[in-house]
Amino acid sequence: MAGISLGEGLAPETLLAAVGKAPAVKLGREARSRMKTSRAIVDRLAAGKDAVYGVNTGFGALARTRIPPDDVHRLQRNLLLSHAVGTGPDLPAVEKRLALLLKMEALAKGSSGVRIGVVEWLMKLYRSGWLPRVPAQGSVGASGDLAPLAHLFLPVIGAGELVSPEGRSTSARRALARIGLKPLELEAKDGLALVNGMEVTNAMGIHAWARLRNLSRVADAAGALSVEGLLASHRPFDARIFRLRAHPGAGRTGANLRKLLAGSGVAQAHADCDRVQDPYSFRCMPQVHGAAKDAVAHLGAILVREADSVTDNPLVLGGRDPVVSAGNFHGQPLAIPLDQAAIAVCAWGNISERRTATLVNPAMSGLPAFLTPKPGLNSGLMMAQVTAAALASENKGLAHPASADSIPTDNDQEDHVSMAPIAARKLHRALDNLEGILAIEIHTAAQAREFHRDLRAGKGAEAVYRLVRRHLPPLGNDRYMAPEIDRLRELVGSGAVADAAEKAAGSLEA
Repeated sequence: MAGISLGEGLAPETLLAAVGKAPAVKLGREARSRMKTSRAIVDRLAAGKDAVYGVNTGFGALARTRIPPDDVHRLQRNLLLSHAVGTGPDLPAVEKRLALLLKMEALAKGSSGVRIGVVEWLMKLYRSGWLPRVPAQGSVGASGDLAPLAHLFLPVIGAGELVSPEGRSTSARRALARIGLKPLELEAKDGLALVNGMEVTNAMGIHAWARLRNLSRVADAAGALSVEGLLASHRPFDARIFRLRAHPGAGRTGANLRKLLAGSGVAQAHADCDRVQDPYSFRCMPQVHGAAKDAVAHLGAILVREADSVTDNPLVLGGRDPVVSAGNFHGQPLAIPLDQAAIAVCAWGNISERRTATLVNPAMSGLPAFLTPKPGLNSGLMMAQVTAAALASENKGLAHPASADSIPTDNDQEDHVSMAPIAARKLHRALDNLEGILAIEIHTAAQAREFHRDLRAGKGAEAVYRLVRRHLPPLGNDRYMAPEIDRLRELVGSGAVADAAEKAAGSLEA
């Protein structure tokens, strides 16, 4: 991946690529100039007599408490220490790395007033591969992600813990000595600019967005294989249909299905078929998958916009009123689309489970019960469908919007909060479940194909079938299948399923 110049914006492809690999970073001349200008404003205000929030006052509900000049350094240090009260498991390394990148990008835009040396220090930490330990819970998305950001930047003052690239945790001071970094003494506004903002939630969102884009393609590939397993009609995917109701996601799904099913011999098998219409989970796939794709596209646009934003407070703007306290830190712009994405995940899981249920039901599929050659003696995929149903049902609870909740904090100073980080975390849990649901559908659809191997499947669907068979044999007598589902989940989540489908059918749209 090419290097990026901090403060100049992060393109969508850069953000998605950064999920897999950390891009190189540099601080260009323009960013340095902007930062120098805004820092001069902060230094001037810090030396003056007027009260300026976060520069020479306390924080939150303590904003009216004036801080003497001699205590400004201690104030900024205390801010990080007092706010690092998160709990729960450590955030995934990819999300911490993204959050660090996003914070450096925001600071380099020159509206936070931090010293250039702070960003240079963070760049050295970023390049080292070491990442702070950041507990996942403790932010309500109010004045940004205060607690997780405080943990993320504790090492700046030599506190907290750092995790090595190999995953070993040690004290920040010991790790910094190994890296060759010395702790900084924070000056006016430095600490506040580090802990204020939505970078952690946005990092979780970008990670989820990359997963969503993968599973969007997998859902279409799994659906195509199910179409061939059921000997379902291809006619509902006719391009003319989507010109009459031109939702972009539906059109993209229809185009994907046409590619995945190209070259199929199943369509000819419908010539003398007495089944007039297939169940909705097959026939309405473009409409349901497409609506989810549109939600994911909306989320992506919001996340990219957020990555190009400054969510600090107060903002250093220059001019006659150089420092302005406002609400750019509020997480609501992220919370609602993250919640919407969880609803999309729920929809993908619901319709996938229904296709699985159809395939194992002889009254619906015309195939042996539970797709075993000897039903009765064998239970086949009976319980696999139950597991898919359990995961789909769990996602219905996770689809409840976190943003519908608010609870006052900080002595009612923060009287409305977004719950955006909670929306992001539950979205990832829903994605975990969706990977399992799609893995079960793929397992089931591949088994359904065993009863129709005389009919050629569409080239994309056939590629997914062959991928499955490279990892597990057709189901004959009952066997221990949990490891097989886990293996298919890995193939789904890693992108291997989508890659196999695209290699055979051409690029698929997320």
